[in-house]
Amino acid sequence: MEKQFQGAAGRPRILIVGGVAGGASCAARARRMSEEAEIIMFERGPFVSFANCGLPYHVGNVIPDEADLLVATPEHFRARFNIDVRVQNEVRLIDRDSKEVEVKDLNTGNVYRESYDALVLSPGATPIRPPLPGIDIPGIFTLRTIPDSRAIRQWIDGPQVKRAIVVGGGFVGLEMVENLARRGISVEIVEMLPQVMAVLDPEMAVPIEDHLTAKGVTLHLGDAVAGFEPDVDGNAITVRTKSGQGYTCDMVILAIGVRPEVTLAREAGLEIGELGGIRVDDRMRTSDGSIWAVGDVVEVRDVITGQWTLLALAGPANRQGRIAADVIMGRDSVSRGVQGTAVCRVLDLTVAATGASERVLQRNGINGNPAQYEKAYLHTTDHVDYFPGAREMTIKLLFSTPDGKVLGAQAVGGDGVAKRIDVLSMAIQKGATVFDLEESELCYAPQFGTAKDPVNIAGMIAANALRGDAPPVHWEDIDRAYSMILDVRTPGEFETGHVEGAVNMPVDTLRGRMEELPRDREIMPYCTVGHRSYFATRILRLNGFSVRNIIGGKMSHDIYQRLCQR
Repeated sequence: MEKQFQGAAGRPRILIVGGVAGGASCAARARRMSEEAEIIMFERGPFVSFANCGLPYHVGNVIPDEADLLVATPEHFRARFNIDVRVQNEVRLIDRDSKEVEVKDLNTGNVYRESYDALVLSPGATPIRPPLPGIDIPGIFTLRTIPDSRAIRQWIDGPQVKRAIVVGGGFVGLEMVENLARRGISVEIVEMLPQVMAVLDPEMAVPIEDHLTAKGVTLHLGDAVAGFEPDVDGNAITVRTKSGQGYTCDMVILAIGVRPEVTLAREAGLEIGELGGIRVDDRMRTSDGSIWAVGDVVEVRDVITGQWTLLALAGPANRQGRIAADVIMGRDSVSRGVQGTAVCRVLDLTVAATGASERVLQRNGINGNPAQYEKAYLHTTDHVDYFPGAREMTIKLLFSTPDGKVLGAQAVGGDGVAKRIDVLSMAIQKGATVFDLEESELCYAPQFGTAKDPVNIAGMIAANALRGDAPPVHWEDIDRAYSMILDVRTPGEFETGHVEGAVNMPVDTLRGRMEELPRDREIMPYCTVGHRSYFATRILRLNGFSVRNIIGGKMSHDIYQRLCQR
């Protein structure tokens, strides 16, 4: 065990720059590890520990009382943890040679210095506000702090706000869409990418876009903002895009991402990674052995790809703060890295993901090698159909073909989405395989799930593929010149809409009609979601036919066609 850092009087002196998730958790953990340590936390804003993830819902009046967002006050830290918290005190300089920081009290203007044995940087990240024409017009906001939410609420409470444009379709952008709509405001989204929710693969974003449209949200995808113009009377804003379009509104929310706040670290000569965050080791130590960094400001390892990444999430920030405190106080804690587990609600639709997306696997591979993977789609409901309130759920599972390890998962649907992604997140953390998912024992009652939980079924689809029981094929990979597409739904379903060129042969008639099927071509059956086509695949393979099951059925086909038309 490492010896803990010692101050001049035998007490380690720990200075923490920034509160909220990472810094506040580090401070509290350090106190729980030592009653002797002297701990001082500096926060340049007026609040040291607040629930910034709740800010959109405060805007939407789901959380009407701002005080409910205050996790802890300076008085709380003093009384319970004996921690000296100094709000509106900005650390402006790190003197690594003398192991001191220079601080400015923003209330008095006084500038002073404090020495440290261990320094922890948790300044977070700042919203990206690009230098576009008109960016400083009144009515254009970002949302990161309580003062931000106050400004937005005050603007909404004015008499003119009926239309809003959200620039950016990520987590914060979509949460703001929901909460602006809750306030009776008509909302449009302008997103430079061809889809919302960039952490998802394109086909998984389509149900979200359909849902937004159905709820009255207008989408402008694949078009970046070029600038902003005030109307002649100054009561409205026109958002100009690079395609030349103009959209008029009464307020704008900029939700195009955040940038690590590394000014202090860079000026101190600490190593900054290629992605723009502070580079740390697995004990959250920077390139200076007496300085640690945690939270949104750091670059960390992705546990799937092995690549450096930035991840602005509260959960990892809290864990990193604990690890830094442990190491400072002599306990050898290690960060395993991150896998990006996240969830978002979009107008009563739940969206969640964990691990690598297919796009990330294709771009970054796994530990420097090309990723060998396969994917499975599951279209189901969050609980049994016969119990009232069942809602559709789509799950995409990515897994390694050499060994079946779970690499990533995405899900869109009802209330059960978060539960399934949490299970799959832990599967990734423990190195579980799709064969483990088959055997997962999960709680069941009709209102919560099914006897074969969607996690089990996703594992079964993947395991059947790896065992060769039902080799998979995806719509984008079908070579129609050398294969026969077989629609195994009923004639009535076939008539309501089918894939061009498909032959209809209901699964229940297959055994009596095999002479109609070719043995010199590969047969590719599909149904609505992939269930009946799996039965057809087994029947035909056991009778000597060359067959691959089209994963996800016609539901996946329709999404694929939508993407092809973009």
